[in-house]
Amino acid sequence: MLLSLSGDWQLRTGLPTSAQVDQQLGSNPAAKRLKFDAGKLGHWDSGLLAFLVGVQDLCKTRGLSLDAGNLPEGADRLLKLAVAVPERQGAQRTGKRVDFLTLIGREAIAAGRSAGEMVEFLGMAVQTFGKLMIGRARYRRSDLVDIIYECGAAALPIVALISFLVGLILAFVGAIQLQQFGAQIYVADLVGIAMAREMGALMTAIIMSGRTGAAFAAQLGTMQVNEEIDALSTFGLSSMEFLVLPRMIALIVMMPLLCIFADLMGILGGALVGVGMLHLSLTSYVNETLNGVGLMDFAVGIFKSSVFGVLVAVSGCLRGIQCGRSASAVGLAATSAVVTGIVFIIVTDGIFAVITAALGI
Repeated sequence: MLLSLSGDWQLRTGLPTSAQVDQQLGSNPAAKRLKFDAGKLGHWDSGLLAFLVGVQDLCKTRGLSLDAGNLPEGADRLLKLAVAVPERQGAQRTGKRVDFLTLIGREAIAAGRSAGEMVEFLGMAVQTFGKLMIGRARYRRSDLVDIIYECGAAALPIVALISFLVGLILAFVGAIQLQQFGAQIYVADLVGIAMAREMGALMTAIIMSGRTGAAFAAQLGTMQVNEEIDALSTFGLSSMEFLVLPRMIALIVMMPLLCIFADLMGILGGALVGVGMLHLSLTSYVNETLNGVGLMDFAVGIFKSSVFGVLVAVSGCLRGIQCGRSASAVGLAATSAVVTGIVFIIVTDGIFAVITAALGI
């Protein structure tokens, strides 16, 4: 059977489909061979190739032999290339759409598996800290110094800006209400206690989760993609000791210091509103802050920041270690690290609020 191709075969002009060829073959069941005649073929583009591939698949289904005939050299080579490279498994969506209950079940199983991996990672982290306490942990001190700088000094500008603005906003909101009762001076107590107990540690942790936790996940994820973590295991080095431990130590050490810095910047932002908007003297604002904020308030915030530092480090390192072997997996790991870290921080802060209220602290 001869299949003639004539005129221009371009997508913009509209092309016949392989289904029309199938109809012609159905009317001629005795045909054993299909040959192309492209002697009158004009301009063509990828639409011709799509048609040829469809006809070729049709011939395989019907058991016909296909003769390329006088197809243009470029079209013939592209057709052979399309046949030579098999379709990637999973490239097309197959099967029925998953029902709602099945989707819930799969998500529940995945959540349980993720929780198990997290518990396992925490256990390995505790074991690694135990080795650190007895001096048997192996890691590079130079890496620890670099990570401490990245987690500490390099994070000061963004922590200062956010904390200053948070203190300023707290003072501004409080001033609007307190002015109605002539109690403007208590803006100092409001800002000081809020920054020392809650906002300093919380905002610092969220900033570090988005900045440092994501960086940890991206770094370890890239190492996973490049098989560097596998290489460490081949050399007999523990990835927990060599990669995770320095990052956890750095955040545990630097988070309390960043929290104290954030508290001071927030109080400074509140002082700007108190002095500039409420016309309080700087001396009275500082004295009221010292009288209203105690050492226990700072201690609670600093202890929270240490715990938040552990959560940020664990979230970032865990998602980095769990990263897949593709470039897109690195981005997903960084995103997941930020989300996991912030969720852990908020939940833990709520638990601290309940505990401190029960203890009367």
